[in-house]
Amino acid sequence: MPRRRLFYLLAVVAMIGQMAFAMVTTATQQTPTIDEPVYVATAEVYAQQHSLRYNPEHPPLGKLILATGLAFGGAHRLDPAFSGSQTALGRHLLYESGNNPFRLLVAARLPVILLTCLFGLVVLAFGRDLAGPVGGLIALGLYTFSPDVIAHGSLATLDVPAAGLLLTACWLVWRGRDRPYRYLPLAGLALGGALATRASALPAVPLIVGLAALSMWHARRTRPPLLPTPLRRRLVAGAGALVVTGLIAVAVVWVVYLIVDPRLRWTTPAGLPHPGGLKGLAVEWLPVPRAYRDGLLMQFQFERQTFNGFLLGRPYRGNLWYYLPAALLIKTPLGMLALWVAGVLTMLVLPRLRAAALYVLPISAVLLLVAMTGARDYGTRYAIFLPLFLAVAAGTVALLRIRFAVPVAALLVLVTAVSSLRTFPYYLPYSNEAFGGTANTHRNLHDSNVDWGQDLARLSRKLRTDYPGQPVWLIYKGSGVPAYYGITAADPYSVPFDRVHGILVVSDSRVALASPKLKQLLDTSTPIDQVGYSMTIYKR
Repeated sequence: MPRRRLFYLLAVVAMIGQMAFAMVTTATQQTPTIDEPVYVATAEVYAQQHSLRYNPEHPPLGKLILATGLAFGGAHRLDPAFSGSQTALGRHLLYESGNNPFRLLVAARLPVILLTCLFGLVVLAFGRDLAGPVGGLIALGLYTFSPDVIAHGSLATLDVPAAGLLLTACWLVWRGRDRPYRYLPLAGLALGGALATRASALPAVPLIVGLAALSMWHARRTRPPLLPTPLRRRLVAGAGALVVTGLIAVAVVWVVYLIVDPRLRWTTPAGLPHPGGLKGLAVEWLPVPRAYRDGLLMQFQFERQTFNGFLLGRPYRGNLWYYLPAALLIKTPLGMLALWVAGVLTMLVLPRLRAAALYVLPISAVLLLVAMTGARDYGTRYAIFLPLFLAVAAGTVALLRIRFAVPVAALLVLVTAVSSLRTFPYYLPYSNEAFGGTANTHRNLHDSNVDWGQDLARLSRKLRTDYPGQPVWLIYKGSGVPAYYGITAADPYSVPFDRVHGILVVSDSRVALASPKLKQLLDTSTPIDQVGYSMTIYKR
């Protein structure tokens, strides 16, 4: 038995260790993605000026997490009088204030990497609770080899922290079925943390507090007292659990805002549109700080806009309801997809798992349906919670009394691991083998699925080693500053196209949504190379 426990521990350490190695490697090689400079700079404003004025559309906790890393990053003090946009603020901090962008980014990314590894332990524990040690290992294997989780867990962004805190809340609520007074308050803390990181966690609140009530009901019903607990007391206890869990979550949101600015100096931006109707009434009645509610109104404003999309080689305007499911099919390893389906069916079919299914599947479904209605078809990061929740569901196949069920599951985890390792260290543009692998993702998807501006440093090395002395023309989509990385390039739009000769580098997201003018330029150029599977190099 001790030897078996040792092997189990070594397997857990190996899986989380390889994930940590992959994330650290990725974090140290990638230049800023589009969103990171805003979050990093806002975190510095929080720490130095205690002001909520930047990036109010997202709650502060995720950026406070980044600030814990930036405390060791050596950032220079920002100018308190800086009054530019949040995009300009990010550029100012990284490139115009004497800071080292690499050092700052790695410092901000490390806390997210640490959290991502810790969430792996939550996946393991949840999987063990539902399906035993083998189920826990299956769940952990899928989580630690998920290209999407590795890609976004290595960035200074908010998606993985919010998803991990939601999963933690669900796991703690599940544990509350046996010890409600220990675990339900902790579930409220985790739920509040998710709400204080991304407002997209709001649709999960009614489900999680409802599950808290269900857990308390179950604990009261199964407790062996001297006399049975009356129905009325069980109802009161369940209602109390619902209210207390919700109040703790709301209190966490208030505390997070007060940490940033104890005086909550916030003024609603002039001209901020109010949706009115039931949606507007719901926002006004939310028991959270005004800054949080105004951030929601800003998100509603974004959702009323029309954005460009790209799917399976076709550009379009607006949003497609099936975009996220299609993108997930492209960017999820085939072995993982198979185990997701098997896990969901197992939870629905096995009677002993039907109660557990309530703690995993409805939240996943609701969050996915809400994400599918979003106006921005920009990436699977909007559904980053699925690799966490469905990894737990997949672990339940260990309970199937079918011959070879566990060996087949282990084989599918291995297939997932091989697919994930093959894309190292290019996890952001990953796609599975059925869609041509990582090298072909840009033919099917764009933006954060493949090209988020992350490869300026790689482009710089490529130009120095493979194309020295040649004139370079660049069409780049991202937040980085090419000149900082030693890239001397001209804008091909600034001259007549017959003067554009030499090396032409184009971000693949620009290619996907090419305007007629860019199409004309590309049609008279020859693709000869690629950079990080996110940029294409042409000869002209």
